[in-house]
Amino acid sequence: MEQLKEKIMQIALRLLVEKRVDVVLGFQQGSIPMTSQPILIREPEHVDRIHWDSFCGSNLATYLPQRRDRVAVVAKGCDSRNIVLQILENQIKREQLYIIGVPCQGMVDRRRVLANLGGREPRQISETSEHLLIRGEEFEETLERTRFLQENCAICAHHNPTFHDELVAEPVTEENTVDRYGDIHAIESMSEDERWQHFAEILAPCIRCYACRNACPMCYCPTCFVDESMPQWLGKSIDPVDTKTFHFLRAYHLAGRCTDCGNCERVCPMDIKLRQLTKKLEKDIIELYGYEAGLSLDQRPPLDTYRPDDPQEFIR
Repeated sequence: MEQLKEKIMQIALRLLVEKRVDVVLGFQQGSIPMTSQPILIREPEHVDRIHWDSFCGSNLATYLPQRRDRVAVVAKGCDSRNIVLQILENQIKREQLYIIGVPCQGMVDRRRVLANLGGREPRQISETSEHLLIRGEEFEETLERTRFLQENCAICAHHNPTFHDELVAEPVTEENTVDRYGDIHAIESMSEDERWQHFAEILAPCIRCYACRNACPMCYCPTCFVDESMPQWLGKSIDPVDTKTFHFLRAYHLAGRCTDCGNCERVCPMDIKLRQLTKKLEKDIIELYGYEAGLSLDQRPPLDTYRPDDPQEFIR
């Protein structure tokens, strides 16, 4: 991880000194252990603030729509896929961007690590490609890194950036043997009543904070449907019907556009399994259209595409 950080810093410094970009969008270390936060660097002397480790889970593509300057962005596989979609949807221009691609071995889930510590407070974290070494007051513990990956990272099939201007390391081996939709198959096997009850239970804790929407790199509508007043699509309370309507409609809005980056679940204060909705639609899009979001700048999402010769066998 330290080598990756040094390489990112070197690239950022070169781009700023040569004035090839106006700003570098990356990560800096958070104020408490196992956290990071986005940072915009405009001056070469500030590149030493750049950080990289297994807790840089935020999708930096969230901060790109409607930018007017030239941006170098640090991009994991999922970040790069969202950037592809944003270019296709005219949210930013390709010529504005310099993609610093980072082959990713998965981000660690801070909540799971803290749960494993059982209330003990971590003070210092160091890591290798296989382990996390956690030190705190009167304790030291080594954890197997792969056991604490974010759920989306554990099943990811696109760890390497789908496109880039420069890679900071050699591509990692992609994992193609994991069942990415095991939980979805289980839900599909339920009866209609069981499915409804399942989603009613997982969405019940929602407090309508909209953190999931705000963190999503593909939620950039000028006015979200939940904020419309003419017409008003749903109420503002935490009424169960309004809550379900919000989550179901948002999921459908992401059909063919979600890259399963996990940002929605990562920021949810109630730890709701929001990806079960978007993963179902991702699975359907793959099966119906053979399309995965953000893999190519030459192919638009299926629900954003019209072709006169598109087969419509149900129309007579």
